[in-house]
Amino acid sequence: MHHIKLHTTSSTDLENNLRNLLDAAELCQCIPPGQAVLIKPNLVEALMPPITTPVRLIRSLVEYLHEKIPETPILIGEGTGSLKYDTFYPFQMLGYSDFAAEKNIPLLDLNKEALRKQENPACKRWPVMHLPSILDEVFLLSVPVLKVHTLAGVTLTMKNMMGCAPPSHFRGNGVWGKSAFHERMQESILDLNRYRTPDFTLLDASVGMAESHLRGAHCTPPVQQLIASADPVAIDAYGASLLGRDWKDIGHISMADGILGWAGTEAQLVS
Repeated sequence: MHHIKLHTTSSTDLENNLRNLLDAAELCQCIPPGQAVLIKPNLVEALMPPITTPVRLIRSLVEYLHEKIPETPILIGEGTGSLKYDTFYPFQMLGYSDFAAEKNIPLLDLNKEALRKQENPACKRWPVMHLPSILDEVFLLSVPVLKVHTLAGVTLTMKNMMGCAPPSHFRGNGVWGKSAFHERMQESILDLNRYRTPDFTLLDASVGMAESHLRGAHCTPPVQQLIASADPVAIDAYGASLLGRDWKDIGHISMADGILGWAGTEAQLVS
């Protein structure tokens, strides 16, 4: 049995519980001294939470980091899936622009950042990958929301990495900026994460989307959890269970198990 650090707490009393959660998960000890932190929410479209990551959670996270490691530069980056607008539209509509201006935090549209070409012949779906070069320079802190996905099964932290994939290379023939991922979706997500997977994840499971990632019923009752881990596979496997899914049936999680992390751990409750 692998000793995976996976911690969870109640999403009520956000500020106090988040502080205790991130202390227990040792987030600040994971961040190399002097390295910038890039916070990657899920802003797939300009739609309100729980479809997207609430700015209130990002505010609490940033304030925690500012208090604990005040010299660490913080960035917020996302690449929306819509082709109707750029990422600064959901940033504006969902409160990120005002918050970032208040805290003097740069906002990055990852769809438009300079790219670095990478190759990995072990990746059968994406033997060549183009990703923003800034991802090589930062500590990547993923903050996804808990959602079912009709094609991927679930959309949690590994699938949240699709926001980093530029439409210039991954639109395909579709009407969505990342449409090429729809073909062989499970392999596509796995290979993307083989090139770059989150260094740490804070999963917002305060509500949960029970039917789809863009519409439909919320989880009833609301899940009311926040989960933190440096292991993307562990947190995705646990998140799948919160949605009533077996991680062994979710291709990108089961294929990543033992390669990018370890599934099948129990979360330690932080009060």
